[in-house]
Amino acid sequence: MKSLIRICAAALLLAGARTIIPADYPPPTEGDYTIRDFRFASGETLPELRIHYRTLGKIDKDAQGKTRNAVLIMHGTTGSGAQFIRPEFAGELFGKDQPLDVTKFFIVLPDGIGHGKSSKPSDGLHAKFPHYGYIDMVLAQYRLLTDGLGVSHARLVMGTSMGGMHTWLWGESHPEFMDALMPLASLPTQISGRNRAWRRIIIDAIRNDPSWNSGEYPANAGQPPSLRTAAEMLWFMSSNPVLRQKEAPTLAKTDETLDKFVNDYLKTGDANDVLYALEASHDYDPGPNLEKIHAPLLAINSADDLINPPELGILEREIKRVPHGRAIVIPLSDKTRGHGSHTVVSLWKDELIKLLKESEK
Repeated sequence: MKSLIRICAAALLLAGARTIIPADYPPPTEGDYTIRDFRFASGETLPELRIHYRTLGKIDKDAQGKTRNAVLIMHGTTGSGAQFIRPEFAGELFGKDQPLDVTKFFIVLPDGIGHGKSSKPSDGLHAKFPHYGYIDMVLAQYRLLTDGLGVSHARLVMGTSMGGMHTWLWGESHPEFMDALMPLASLPTQISGRNRAWRRIIIDAIRNDPSWNSGEYPANAGQPPSLRTAAEMLWFMSSNPVLRQKEAPTLAKTDETLDKFVNDYLKTGDANDVLYALEASHDYDPGPNLEKIHAPLLAINSADDLINPPELGILEREIKRVPHGRAIVIPLSDKTRGHGSHTVVSLWKDELIKLLKESEK
């Protein structure tokens, strides 16, 4: 997706022609921030770590120079900040008089380490790229905001899926930095059970693939076949059974739908990038420090999320340890999309408005 293309918010039939109504927010500004001699938690270093980002709006600071309107939004595994520039997300949040109106807020959409246009294995280091974790990713985001963009305080920190997990870590590692936190489609506990298992399936498929060749597969030979397994698992886990049945109601239609998704994914996906992105969750464990989160926190999950199923009871149990935390599980409906419900703003927009109001200072 080209992030500088203006997204269409709606389409109307007018005088027999299809008229496109442009979004009422400006296209994002893109940039790169380079962190010199970045040291990873593993002890490895990178002379130059590039963090790509998109911003909308302008920074507003008070008389003391404190940033008052910054909003950090973090993406999911194998995604990028570009994924938010779409009608169901940006079109519901960033326009005039919407909850995160960019004439009032300064929106920051970073590409995490190993993702999007930020430094990643496929840039050239392949399997020699430092092994990063979520702690490294949050640190790089913090450096981007504070050193790169001059943001001293955030009005809101939020994220979807992996970005939701990062949100929990932000609340613990920088408890005074933000006014409010909103993790979506995540749980405040280390990766385990089925969530760990589907990741391991992909990790093992790639690492045990002879064509992966310890990460040194030739560029002209195409991607290792195991990347197909990765794409199939991502398709399998990302939606709910009802929607999958509707879009693939027969054996033949299922094969056709899955093949199309996989073939599209293989056009841009990279086995090393996917491997590193999935392995990065190894150090995610916010459980021991939930009491350190000071800002009001609203966690939102959906009942049809195969990755974070509500029947585990983890969110309901752990949210009690967050001093100003509360949690909502959106019921299954014809509007939810399983794990992907996190990007359908209409499902949780009213709750975001409440959180912003409750956390006003």
